Amino acid sequence: MTTLLLGNPNTGKTSLFNTLTSSYAYVGNWTGVTVDKKVGQFTNQSGSLIDLPGVYDLKPVSEDESIVSNVLLHEDFDQLLNIMDASQLERSLHLTIQLLEMGKPVFIALNMMDVAEKKGMDINAERLASKLDVNLQTVIARKGTGCEELLEGLTNENPSNHFQIRYPEEVENALDQFASLITNTSDISTRWLGLQFFAENNTVDLLLQKEQNYSQLVAIKQQLEELLQQPIQQVFYETRETFINQILKDVKRQSDQSSLLWQQRIDHIVMHPIWGIPIFMVVMFFVFQITFTWIGDPMSDLLDEFFSGTLSDWISQGLLFLGASSFVHDLIIDGIVAGVGGVLVFVPQIFALFFCISLLEDSGYMTRIAVIMDRIMEYFGLNGKSFIPMIISFGCNVPGIMAARTIEQRKERLLTILVAPFMSCSARLPVYALFIGAFFVKYQGLIVFSLYFLGILLALITVKIISMTVMRHEKSMFFVDLPVYHLPHAKTLWRSTWEKGKGFIRKAGTIIFAGSVFIWLMTYAGPGGLDVDMDTSFMAMIGGVIAPILSPLGFGTWQAASSLITGFLAKEVVVSAMSIIYAVTEGELGTMLSHFFTPVSAYSFMVFVLLYVPCLATVAAILRETKSVKWTIFAIVYPLVAAYIITWLIYRIGLAFF
Repeated sequence: MTTLLLGNPNTGKTSLFNTLTSSYAYVGNWTGVTVDKKVGQFTNQSGSLIDLPGVYDLKPVSEDESIVSNVLLHEDFDQLLNIMDASQLERSLHLTIQLLEMGKPVFIALNMMDVAEKKGMDINAERLASKLDVNLQTVIARKGTGCEELLEGLTNENPSNHFQIRYPEEVENALDQFASLITNTSDISTRWLGLQFFAENNTVDLLLQKEQNYSQLVAIKQQLEELLQQPIQQVFYETRETFINQILKDVKRQSDQSSLLWQQRIDHIVMHPIWGIPIFMVVMFFVFQITFTWIGDPMSDLLDEFFSGTLSDWISQGLLFLGASSFVHDLIIDGIVAGVGGVLVFVPQIFALFFCISLLEDSGYMTRIAVIMDRIMEYFGLNGKSFIPMIISFGCNVPGIMAARTIEQRKERLLTILVAPFMSCSARLPVYALFIGAFFVKYQGLIVFSLYFLGILLALITVKIISMTVMRHEKSMFFVDLPVYHLPHAKTLWRSTWEKGKGFIRKAGTIIFAGSVFIWLMTYAGPGGLDVDMDTSFMAMIGGVIAPILSPLGFGTWQAASSLITGFLAKEVVVSAMSIIYAVTEGELGTMLSHFFTPVSAYSFMVFVLLYVPCLATVAAILRETKSVKWTIFAIVYPLVAAYIITWLIYRIGLAFF
């Protein structure tokens, strides 16, 4: 049995999916987090649940919304699970009505009853279920309240659906004419197909173009528009709105809203037109202080002692006991342990950062940042919705690029994809942590903050340039729901932090492991054979070709050049490469770097790592989302050019003042 999970954005849909399936999909307290369908098995193994992107209407206006229409039309499923926000009941009902009109079995999960209560709303759930003639279960998805009863109903009951709204006579006549011409072999209501066709649902229109009578269907729609003398969609909306208002009179009572006054006071401060952005910058500064100075750094030192001392000694003794050759010993100790361990020591910083970001997401603050940034983003040619994929890119550029599907306008979606790699992802953090620990111990939070800020600033400047040259500027409307503030749930925080951070650990066991072995072999071998001096190795030869090009930037050594080359595979591999090339542990690597870098060149190196070519996975994501080789090549070349110019400027300015 297959169930589709649908609902408006920011209604707790993904949290409900996690609870019902005992699996985890990325959760964030903002609009448009789920950008592709996710499938999980119910906890009682009675069927599968497909989590679809959040939508307000079944007529798609963005790429992720088209996923919903395509699944409804072309996928096999048995029933629908519609999650509704009890605190936004009127808005939720517009989607619910369209789902009920499909004629498929529908269950309703009425979520956020606690939020509705805080807003002074009293919702009569039983009466609502009766009015809609559906099975309805109240839930609080974040806490799992009511989810067991919902799961039991989903897997044991087989509801029928006879829901129907009476539209104006002109519409009803047009629907009858539509039904007489169409050949509908699916179990989806022909009436629903007609309603969606008249409402300009492009996905339904593409399906009906295969009909022999398509031209007659178009004629019926045109005739209906003439009879109504107003847009068909407006008639649909007004009819449904009248129906919804009648329901709300019977099921909803509004009482005192004083409990929300404190949230309004907070919004008045954090979303202030003048102070909102400085407050956001202060918040992010403290996030980096926590990540690098107060928590991450001390724990990284402990991990380094373990990897470079205890673990290396254990492995060395084990290899000695087994009689391993010196080649195997050096490969494992100097290649794998040094390379992989050199990255894993930064796991505390990664998880500390993700915990802070998850805290901001789950509290409801992240969405407000998008609203705060809307005015600035609009000046550069985007809107606040584009800032959400950028925030996601702080974790990893790949999901940030995928999240751009929620942006309706093609131009803004493409621009967001192209500049997402400028956002400093978690893979760059080990590089920052390494150089900051060696050169900027007293100013760790400030240095990292400056790098993140530089990435955002250059992304906006790039957007402005492209908007004024390559692409014609288009105005757009920004709409996003502001979730209610609430204390983050401990379980949600942990799962969110783990889901974001485990990818970093997974890469350590795959890409970084393979990269470390390859890098060590390239430093072990050379034209003269095996076990050569590292300065005559293949790695030195490759790096030596590029080093003169990087010399004006302050790091023209073959070691730095070779490390940067490996960063195309994954940015974390830069640190692995350095650990292997310099043949020291992470703790000693900082001291070693002081012989090759100055504070100015060290900062320049971090800026170059921030800006230069995206990693391989990001390039693949750009190609997949843009479906354009031209734009993908552009996304590789322009960051490299920008990185070189900006780094050169920073290095020269730095030399002038320091």
